[in-house]
Amino acid sequence: MGLEDLQHNFLTGKVEDLVKWARKSSVWPATFGLACCAIEMMSAGAADYDLSRMGMEVFRASPRQADLMIVAGRVSQKMAPVLRQVYDQMMEPKWVISMGVCASTGGMFNNYAIVQGVDQIVPVDVYAPGCPPSPETLIHAILTLHEKILQGHITRRPGEPLGLRSDDPAQGWVPEVPGAVRVATPR
Repeated sequence: MGLEDLQHNFLTGKVEDLVKWARKSSVWPATFGLACCAIEMMSAGAADYDLSRMGMEVFRASPRQADLMIVAGRVSQKMAPVLRQVYDQMMEPKWVISMGVCASTGGMFNNYAIVQGVDQIVPVDVYAPGCPPSPETLIHAILTLHEKILQGHITRRPGEPLGLRSDDPAQGWVPEVPGAVRVATPR
C-alpha cells in the first residue's frame, strides 16, 4: 500500500489524500497495557506478527509522541483519571482502540472498582473483541482504523459538531453514523 493506491498520481493527486495516506502509514501507538491483553499486544509487535510493516515501528512511552492509544485490559476507577490525562496529552489527530472485553465492557468484572467500558473515559474508534484477543484480532482492528483514517476528513477540528454540513439551510443538519467500529474475530 503506497501512493499507487491513491486514485491520483503524485502530480495531480489531492493534498488531502496524501495527508490521509501519510497519517495511515505512520500511526504511532502509545501502550496502555493494563492486564492480560497487554501480552497479546506485545506479541503483535514481535517478529511473528511485526507491526513495523504497518508503520508502527516502536510503541511510544510518551503520549506527546503517539497518536494511537491501545487500551488493553481492564481499567480500574483509580486508573481512569490517568488514562484520561494520557489521552489529553496526545496530539491531534488521535485515535483509540479498545482491546478486549474488559476494556470494552468491563468483562467479567461487574463491580464498583472496574470501569464498565473505556468509552466512558475516552472516545473509542475501534473495538477489538476477545478474552484476550489474539494478535491477529489487534492487527485486524488496526487495519480497520487505517481504513477509517483514509475515509475521514482532515479538516474537521476538535469540538466541531459531527454530521454533514450543508450550504443550503433548508436541508438542515444530518446526523452522522456513530464513529466506533466493532470488528469481528478474523477466521
